[in-house]
Amino acid sequence: MSLGDHLEELRMRLLLALAGIAAGAIVGFIFASSIINFIERPYLNAMGPDARLQTLAPADGIISYIKIALVSGLILSSPWVFYHIWMFVAAGLYPNERRYVYLAAPFSAALFIAGACFFVLVVAPLTLGFLVRFNEKFLGVSSRFTFQNYISFVVHLMIVFGAAFQTPTAIFFLNRTGLVSLAALRRSRKYVLLAIFIVAAMVTPPDVISQITLGVPLYALFEVGILLAWLAERKERAE
Repeated sequence: MSLGDHLEELRMRLLLALAGIAAGAIVGFIFASSIINFIERPYLNAMGPDARLQTLAPADGIISYIKIALVSGLILSSPWVFYHIWMFVAAGLYPNERRYVYLAAPFSAALFIAGACFFVLVVAPLTLGFLVRFNEKFLGVSSRFTFQNYISFVVHLMIVFGAAFQTPTAIFFLNRTGLVSLAALRRSRKYVLLAIFIVAAMVTPPDVISQITLGVPLYALFEVGILLAWLAERKERAE
């Protein structure tokens, strides 16, 4: 494909992906209240069942409502979005390499959803509990979160964890297309471990709980990627 053909392919895939996100956002708008109740659970666990988030500006509520609807649309439409992302990648691959794209696309979507849910169900309760206790015991202040700040906190880290959970897919794809060898991946372990915790410190709140709960699963997913690449090479040699 020429450069112009690649750009046209990119334009088409972006439009189709955005159409899918828009359709997902419509569903998100319909069920946004239920979704907000779901992501409020970590807050209620940390603060007590009678706690209530508050707004400080007239438009805070509707802005956060729209943000939740859009992110929910992205998560709901992620199988469609990842399909078109990987189809754009496949356009530049050889026919024998494209079969890995058909494996990567659904796996990527499943990992993205798993990462977002992992944050809400596992990481957020731990992080919020730690932050609330820290404020009370070490600073002597009570925690009163605003609706907008809490939603922004949750949405940001849902996307971060969803993106971070793409690690096994990326490693498997890079290895299967010959861009990175299995030996190179194994040699890079200590550098990857350092890089993971640096990235975790940069993209999470400045508390050790968030950094560890992102860094540890991320490194485990790196090892899963190596394992998948090794199994694929073993199967290839056996055939």
